[in-house]
Amino acid sequence: MKQPSSLEELAAYVEAPGRHVFYFKADWCGDCRFIAPFLPEIEAAYPEMTFVEVDRDAFMPLAQQWDIFGIPSLVVIKDGKEIGRLVNKARKTQADITAFLDGLERGNK
Repeated sequence: MKQPSSLEELAAYVEAPGRHVFYFKADWCGDCRFIAPFLPEIEAAYPEMTFVEVDRDAFMPLAQQWDIFGIPSLVVIKDGKEIGRLVNKARKTQADITAFLDGLERGNK
């Protein structure tokens, strides 16, 4: 998973061609720690997508701009445009995330 350290680096992923899954998290977030063990498996199952980890606290202005108020949350950008979001305060399971990504695959080939 990519871990940008600057807004410029993050912007490059937003603007790059292809599909990018922005995973908003925070170190203190229990639900983020809950899903951490299965994220590598999800990432491996979707090799056509680039997964980008965004520390919500380090990029708070961006999180606010993108309306990320609950974490963990995922926003998917394709060729610079948002095509889906799984943004809420609920704990996400591996099944929730894969169902979300599979739904994007069917609708945005």
